[in-house]
Amino acid sequence: MANTIDSSVTTGVNAATASASASKASDELSNNFMTLLVTQLQNQDPLNPMDNSEMTSQLAQINTVAGIEDLNASMAVINDQINAGKAIQAAQMIGEGVLVPGDRVLVTTTEDGQTVTTPFGIELKEPAADVTVTITNDAGEVVNSYDLGPASAGVDSFQWDGMTADGTTAAADGAYKVTIEATGAEGKKVDVTALNYAIVGGVTPADANGDIMLDLGAVYGQVSLDEVRQIL
Repeated sequence: MANTIDSSVTTGVNAATASASASKASDELSNNFMTLLVTQLQNQDPLNPMDNSEMTSQLAQINTVAGIEDLNASMAVINDQINAGKAIQAAQMIGEGVLVPGDRVLVTTTEDGQTVTTPFGIELKEPAADVTVTITNDAGEVVNSYDLGPASAGVDSFQWDGMTADGTTAAADGAYKVTIEATGAEGKKVDVTALNYAIVGGVTPADANGDIMLDLGAVYGQVSLDEVRQIL
């Protein structure tokens, strides 16, 4: 049976290694400083010895440097733990549907002839008095439009029934574009972001910037974990 290592064990080992390395570096820095200080004291002019305040200042400086080294090591350990937590969170999303910034709605037909559409969402930074959704085809022609009325700030998901403005079913096996407009109580435009639906198929480990990427398939490609606005 193949041996496996739990991610929490790996994180712990990495953290311990980083802490030990930082401690060693800090100890070496302190030892080097003390060697220099003792040498300076041994070779000082007896008629003009080092001032106590100067020695105190130098000791304070080395303590500050050592403290910064320890702080940097602690931050590195915390960052590793945060990235490990993100990786676990991302792995749990495989197979789940998510809403991410985008403006597509996919229309497909099931084996029994039913038309199925993917959900879409809106993200509002502030409440809106009126929200209008317009759906267009690849040619830019308006297929249908809906007045959703008032909406609260935050993220909401919606489902298009696949019907056109003239009451017919939209052409299946295609992608449609969703355009959203939102206005406030006084008719002022409100900042709104369209969200499209996709299923997480895989996870790419964190890169040099700590970003974990989600694989959403050939249509949507890869997006950062931070771009997920809602899990459906």
